[in-house]
Amino acid sequence: MRVAALAGETDFEGWRKAARAFRAAGVPPEEAAFRVGADAGGLFDEASLQTGEEARFPVPRAFVDLAGNVILHRSADRFDLLYRLLWRLEREPDLMKVVSDRDVADAFERAKNVSRASHKMKAFVRFRLAEDDRGEAWVAWFEPAHRVVEKTAPFFARRFSSMRWSILTPDGSAFWDTQALTYGPPATRDMAPAEDEVEEFWKTYYASTFNPARLKTRTMQGEMPKRYWANLPEAALIPELVAAASVRTDAMVAAPAPEPNVRLAKTLSRMNRDHAFEEGFVPSDLEELGHAVQACRRCPLWRDATQGVCGQGPKRAKLMIVGEQPGDQEDLAGRPFVGPAGQVLDAALEEAGIDRGDVFVTNAVKHFKHEPRGKRRIHKTPAVSEVSACRWWLDAERRLVRPRVILTLGGTAALGVLGRKVAVTTERGRPMPLHDATALLTVHPSYLLRIPDREAAAKERERFVADLKKVRGLL
Repeated sequence: MRVAALAGETDFEGWRKAARAFRAAGVPPEEAAFRVGADAGGLFDEASLQTGEEARFPVPRAFVDLAGNVILHRSADRFDLLYRLLWRLEREPDLMKVVSDRDVADAFERAKNVSRASHKMKAFVRFRLAEDDRGEAWVAWFEPAHRVVEKTAPFFARRFSSMRWSILTPDGSAFWDTQALTYGPPATRDMAPAEDEVEEFWKTYYASTFNPARLKTRTMQGEMPKRYWANLPEAALIPELVAAASVRTDAMVAAPAPEPNVRLAKTLSRMNRDHAFEEGFVPSDLEELGHAVQACRRCPLWRDATQGVCGQGPKRAKLMIVGEQPGDQEDLAGRPFVGPAGQVLDAALEEAGIDRGDVFVTNAVKHFKHEPRGKRRIHKTPAVSEVSACRWWLDAERRLVRPRVILTLGGTAALGVLGRKVAVTTERGRPMPLHDATALLTVHPSYLLRIPDREAAAKERERFVADLKKVRGLL
């Protein structure tokens, strides 16, 4: 039996060096062993290790990445499993692609468990306030299912970059001083604070967000295993909250319904009647218009959208900017131009000397048109019929806001404002008198985001800012 000594339970480089030497020396898996600690008997001699280190051989990157995770697993035979795979790769170079192989499947399962333990650490670490000679510091005690402290600590350094913190575990400790991340020896529970005053606020928040009507005990325990409860302040509340769930649910069901918003109810009632628009419904202000659009059924887009999104800005604005439709983020937030295109627009307005706070920003279509693609919702351009159906809302906004200048972003916005299709590239930047304002056409900010060439994108952005400066001149 040939034995290699490793410096620690997660000594990946030590295992890698020894495993290379073993394989180069022709040591089969059944005759190779890895032990943690310098006192391991029968050490594989250093000279052979150096020779093995020089005799390099290729292995798939997938194996190296997998081994880096598996070595964090608590199983005692993980080193042997990995060396067995390394040994087999010499004769089976495509072994890592055979997911039905017992060793490969075992390794991937252990790596999955390690990733799960890292995820749980991110979710269940609870910092407690402590004071030292440098002032405020935060300390957490955590007992991970596997040895994932060094793997997961960089997440906390990014997430809590401005505070000094320590995470203590039985495997090792991580320390962040707002500048550098360092690691230390194992710790014990008594080295962390028992509790602090922040926990009472956290418990109150947790109890107030607990919804008894949606309680699924087995699902909850699957996501929050009991092994972590001892270190979670809110865990003390769980038995009582679960026990009282049925009583609270019955009370919620028996409680009388709250009084609806009378103004909104009247608006929805008018909007839901057949031929409501022909009957003369006219919103009296922007707030009523925003409520009313939620009941709009003039086209099918409302079915797949989260909500209707009307414009935002001053009740009276000299400038109205009209885009195409809400995007994914706007659909969720209920406000126009808050996503990437909105950030481009904000920066360009500032460069052109226009305060967005003085601008009424809206869209030609009020519901997000999209198609699902996996977990994403991909934008789809509204049809002419949908733009025409939604023009009623845009006209209502124009009537209430009374802008002097209307800037349209892209062809769909121009169609909503002008009532005709336009060629934006040929008509952009040219003032067009309307019955109630002056219109000016330009491209949509999302167009700038889609240009792959940096130099071309920079030139188009200059043209976009120039169009905004023309708008400022018209104002």
